[in-house]
Amino acid sequence: MVEFTAGDGDKPQPQALRRRWWSIVLLCFYGFVVQLKPGEPFITPFLLSSEKNFTREQVTNEINPVLSYSYMAVLVPVFLLTDYLRYKPVLVLQSLSHVSIWLLVLLGTTLLQMQFMEFFYGVTMATRVAYSSYIFSLVSPTLYQRVAGYSRAAVLLGVFTSSVLGQLCVSLAGVSFGTLSAISLGFVSFGLLLASSLPWPRRSMYFNKEVSGARPEASPAKASCSSRVARQGALSRLRNSVLFQMLKELENVVKVPQLRLWSLWWIFNSTGYYLVIFYAHILWNKVYPATENKHVYNGGVEAASTLLGAVTSFVAGFVKIRWNLWSELVIGAVTALQAGLLLLMSTTSSIWACYVAYTFFRGFYQFLVPIAIFQIASSLSKELCALVFGINTFLGTILKTVITIVVADKRGLALPVHSQFMVYFFYFTLLTVVYLGCAAWVIARYYRSRREGGAPAEAAPTELTPMDDTAAAEEDQLSNGMKA
Repeated sequence: MVEFTAGDGDKPQPQALRRRWWSIVLLCFYGFVVQLKPGEPFITPFLLSSEKNFTREQVTNEINPVLSYSYMAVLVPVFLLTDYLRYKPVLVLQSLSHVSIWLLVLLGTTLLQMQFMEFFYGVTMATRVAYSSYIFSLVSPTLYQRVAGYSRAAVLLGVFTSSVLGQLCVSLAGVSFGTLSAISLGFVSFGLLLASSLPWPRRSMYFNKEVSGARPEASPAKASCSSRVARQGALSRLRNSVLFQMLKELENVVKVPQLRLWSLWWIFNSTGYYLVIFYAHILWNKVYPATENKHVYNGGVEAASTLLGAVTSFVAGFVKIRWNLWSELVIGAVTALQAGLLLLMSTTSSIWACYVAYTFFRGFYQFLVPIAIFQIASSLSKELCALVFGINTFLGTILKTVITIVVADKRGLALPVHSQFMVYFFYFTLLTVVYLGCAAWVIARYYRSRREGGAPAEAAPTELTPMDDTAAAEEDQLSNGMKA
């Protein structure tokens, strides 16, 4: 088993550098391969087809809700185990879950088996944190932004390639949904082999920050004393651990207006976004229940929306405004556009209108994601930033689960899919009203202060450029203005 650390000396030898970059290439290739699931856009049509013969009500109210529940149940344990086990075992778990999904899709025939399939989908979503965190253990802080770009590009390319491949197989080659699922099983099985061959880092953010050298063997006479000292020092080590310090500093994070605003956006808007993503394919099948597989264009729509999301994310990096003044207005305007698209999807009888609205809905969300990441991460250390994003994601998952229980689950209202999308429209409309109301208050207060001559100094327009990521700042800083 290969183990390594990114900090083996200030000036790594050429051989170590080559080994490290080879590990990055292998990890990015894994990120690409694990997304090659050409059958994924067609799972819902497959379940509703005569071959599987599940009803739309079963898929909407009994199968799909399990995804939200399993994601919430495993998110926190996976987040902690990812760091404690140093990434690789969690990536292997992710690949095993992918294999389980496609085995169940291919061979499963009962409702319970399909619910287990959704459970494993929740596991794969929760374990994504291992991939995004793993790559930072391979390089020094000065290279974080570059390797993050590599890993994100690999994932987006994999999603795009997978969607295009799936659509071409269905529309041009006439491949059945079952055969497409078998092809997906082959790709994810190869991904499992890649995950097993990844090197194993020696350190991580919280539990394995430093690798101690070989310790001399303790004598029997000192064993008892050493064990007592170890027990007495355990609580002290916990209090002094990086994770414990991060938790204490969360109180300071919520006091910063921009961090608070964008964290709330992450929680509430991501909740609505993923609910729409989870149920969009069911809506398409209801609007246009195609009798022939070649007329199902789910793969093409997913490819187009992925491409548009990549473009809007790139464009967001060049937006240059005073975010401390205009953030609420930008968020409110984008959320209003998303609400309008949801209204269109919930009322139209045109499948192409649904396709276009879905594509732009995803594009608008992806436009704000890099802005949110920058606004949250620019004033936090890497460790605290990861913890904040983890907590935001967990809170969003709880909210998503509550909405799923009330709106979609058969134990709740069990609404049909069109009614669900109308609920999501009202949800985004409410968010729009709140954001625009806050924007009006912030802007009015700012200009009133200017008229009274007491306005604070204006901050220069901020562009989404790399923050100062010197090694010293990365190692010493715990949060904005606070030192370890």
